Amino acid sequence: MTRSRIPLHVEDISLFARGLARELPAAPGHLALLNMLARAAGYRNFQHLRAQNAAADRLASLPPRADLKRVEAALRCFDAAGQMALWPARTNLQHLCMWGLWSRLPVGDSLTERQISALLAGWHLFGDAAILRRTLVELGLVTRSLGASVYQRVELPPPAADAQALIRALHLRLA
Repeated sequence: MTRSRIPLHVEDISLFARGLARELPAAPGHLALLNMLARAAGYRNFQHLRAQNAAADRLASLPPRADLKRVEAALRCFDAAGQMALWPARTNLQHLCMWGLWSRLPVGDSLTERQISALLAGWHLFGDAAILRRTLVELGLVTRSLGASVYQRVELPPPAADAQALIRALHLRLA
């Protein structure tokens, strides 16, 4: 006999845990039970479940398979006008933020170092276009000629849902 899937939607996991504790003969503490339920649902613990749901509520228009907590952290690096206000300390956030800048580069145009630096200077507030330019090249999002005289955007689909979600959110800010 094939196994049929039976989904269970619980509006409030805390109330569910209390009701389950009443039914168990030797129930663990409330928080321990919340952590067990969260792990059974595929989360690291109850805090992870709560953080993921809070981020999903704040970013409801973004794709659900994206790591919304990470996208939200990257969005905090940009101001309301879509300018990069700070350079993140974590490398994985730096790389994610580069997709947001890459999406704004002109498609198919060859740019000189001055031109790309001028574009990047208008898109960030911390005064270091060189680090942005170098990171774009290191990630393969932009190609650079041997003499660093010609830069061109590389046409790639963003590899992760996180990058797609960040690009979408930034373009909404720019609109």
